[in-house]
Amino acid sequence: MKWILMVLIGMVVIAIMIIKFCSFLGRKPSPEKAKTFHKSQNFRNGKFVNQTPVDTSKSIKGVFAVLWGKVSKQPRLRPDYEIPIKSINERLVNPIEGTTLTWFGHSAFLLVMNGTTILLDPMFGKYSFPIPLFGSKRYNEKLPMEIEQFPHIDVVLISHDHYDHLDEISIKKLKDKVTLFCVPLGVGSHLERWGIDPHKIKEYDWWDEMNMKGLVLAATPAIHTSGRGKSDSNTTLWCSWVIKGKQTKLYFSGDSGYGPHFKQIGRQYGPFDITLMQCGQYDERWATTHMYPEQAIQAHLDVQGKVMIPMHWGTFTLAFHDWTEPIERVLLAARDQGVEISTPRIGEMVRVHANMYPDSPWWK
Repeated sequence: MKWILMVLIGMVVIAIMIIKFCSFLGRKPSPEKAKTFHKSQNFRNGKFVNQTPVDTSKSIKGVFAVLWGKVSKQPRLRPDYEIPIKSINERLVNPIEGTTLTWFGHSAFLLVMNGTTILLDPMFGKYSFPIPLFGSKRYNEKLPMEIEQFPHIDVVLISHDHYDHLDEISIKKLKDKVTLFCVPLGVGSHLERWGIDPHKIKEYDWWDEMNMKGLVLAATPAIHTSGRGKSDSNTTLWCSWVIKGKQTKLYFSGDSGYGPHFKQIGRQYGPFDITLMQCGQYDERWATTHMYPEQAIQAHLDVQGKVMIPMHWGTFTLAFHDWTEPIERVLLAARDQGVEISTPRIGEMVRVHANMYPDSPWWK
């Protein structure tokens, strides 16, 4: 046990040294930009805060827990086979009419609504962390479509700046294909370091709205944290997103603990045709900032959702539950609550307002 602990400590020290000098760390908001954050009710004493207090005292234990998980070889933390995906080349380039949604794994989705193409949290990296030694490898070797094959993207929506949601390499590959990046306050500084034109970046506080091609995009609250290194904790904001079209409304939870903000969002923007709810990678160490599956079902009900698509599972191992446990618990809770769940495969297109939604147990 002593040598294992020494190895783990050494790995953490090496990671900290590498992070300090690497571009994937991004960039903290400048002092001038930070001054503008004081207008936000969510910014106090130089940091962004939640509406509901969260406990981050066990975060360092969480880091060691993840590292221990890499050497402990616990069963069923990840599939022992490559999970099935669907290629979407033709269907993405020539999307069918109406509103369509395609899951790329974890929290990444491609949405086509009212002829507008939107990417949500487009993390397409092979590992959940820029240094593979410290990250979880993606379950599927290939993506449904490589970034180089993507058509033009009207807008990219980012929920927060954690590595499993904001990936430097993915952003750099996408930058010339994207008209606009919409991000929470402060996150634009990372994008600027990675070569994104500041004129293509819009930053939002909670409840801010933007109209784009007949759509309303609204940044809404979440209970979470932010930061990509030791010195930038909570210096950028986190959020969920509401996307409202002529005939369709969609809610994207981002990462969030369960709280009263879901009912607030439901009252202001609900009901929603589709909700994309974080349901996986939960642990008692971060129980206040990530939902358990049963809480995801309740959040779906709170925002007045009709059909829920579970996300934040089936792609990376970031917690100590079996890799299929989130979806199995979601389905049990949904059955008890009378909630309709759709379970598309990675790359499988979902047509909103269809008579039937994908619901095959592809993980079995």
